[in-house]
Amino acid sequence: MRSNKDKLWYALFTMPLFIIFTTVVIIPFIIGVYYSFISWNGIPADPKVFVGFDNYIRIFHDERFYSSAWHTIKFTILALISVNVFGLLFSLLVTSGLRTSNLARTLFFMPNLIGGLILGYIWKFIFTDIFKFLGNNTGLDHLFFNWLINPEFALYAMVIVFTWQMAGYTMIIYIAGIQGISDETLEAAKVDGANMWQRLTKIVFPLLMPSFTICFFMTLSGAFKIYDVNLSLTNGGPVNSTEMFAMNIFNEIFGYGRYGVGQAKAIVFFLVVAVVTLTQVIITKKKEVQM
Repeated sequence: MRSNKDKLWYALFTMPLFIIFTTVVIIPFIIGVYYSFISWNGIPADPKVFVGFDNYIRIFHDERFYSSAWHTIKFTILALISVNVFGLLFSLLVTSGLRTSNLARTLFFMPNLIGGLILGYIWKFIFTDIFKFLGNNTGLDHLFFNWLINPEFALYAMVIVFTWQMAGYTMIIYIAGIQGISDETLEAAKVDGANMWQRLTKIVFPLLMPSFTICFFMTLSGAFKIYDVNLSLTNGGPVNSTEMFAMNIFNEIFGYGRYGVGQAKAIVFFLVVAVVTLTQVIITKKKEVQM
């Protein structure tokens, strides 16, 4: 049984975190739910009119909302694949016994330390100036051109930037999973005649399922909620071809002054992200149980 003194220390250390979480997350969320049922332009002197579910009905007739939803889903699928493929490849590379593995880990992880806004502006320069220079001097102008002004390529440019930022982070998680695999297990498989691909698919990948669960969750939630890179790299353009969920909500509230509609979109956005990420966690957790 835990003594009263232990309970006191437990409460002393957890209460500040609980207060901060309640103040920063719970209370604003409840206020946001309230705003989603009113019509208000954000000006304190103007009245707040209760409209019930009209805001929710309105967003499902908003073609721009559907467009941003499709862009977000497409971006998330591409980012989920690219981030985890490169993160896994990097982790396998740096755990393969290279002499420069420590340097490689540092270089692969460094982009994650750069803020999203700064990262977007750096890559904006690359896509506009560096790509133009390469296209003019190599003759590959069909590949090296300003992707950010092309509606068909702008979204892929965002995927590249997000992958460059997140792959190193997922690499660290995969490295921890790989280092937790017993060397004896791999050696026994090697002695039994299993080649590299068989060892990866039959031993390493199944034992990395806990790492897959974490990395998939981090990638999904990060891709769905992306805003800073979206703002600095494309600002939703060209012609709203890269406007994501978060940017659409921000523009609805602060651009058009429709707080109620924007909050209704935010609630729908929260539910979508919660359902998708929880479903992913449940599926991958079941894979862990089956191993």
